[in-house]
Amino acid sequence: MVTVKGSIGKNHYKTSLSAETNHLFADEPVSNGGEALGFSPSELLSAALTACTCITLRMYSDKKSWPLEDVKVTIDFSRDNVSNTSSINRTVELVGPLSEEQKQRLLQIANQCFIHKTLTSPIHIQTSLA
Repeated sequence: MVTVKGSIGKNHYKTSLSAETNHLFADEPVSNGGEALGFSPSELLSAALTACTCITLRMYSDKKSWPLEDVKVTIDFSRDNVSNTSSINRTVELVGPLSEEQKQRLLQIANQCFIHKTLTSPIHIQTSLA
């Protein structure tokens, strides 16, 4: 289980986030009344998928001893509040002398990262007061 804790004081909208060994700030962009002092919630969601994709592809290619030199992932996230839908476009760039077969396999593996699986499966969120 992963536990992340957040706290926000009276600042608009700087939020302190901490996990077991790491700490960061989230904020809203200036256009939403924040000060852009950290990633926005949408950027954090996109960053989770980006990181998970990169890590998964690195782990897989290392396990196979494939000549993958670099993985570059770009996520474009948009939200339509009217239809209550989200859209994520993910572009993966694989750098290194990989065969076309290896590239296609890595593209399949990208869909196996656990954040991708989480975002494409039912999610149950239970909220309670402390």
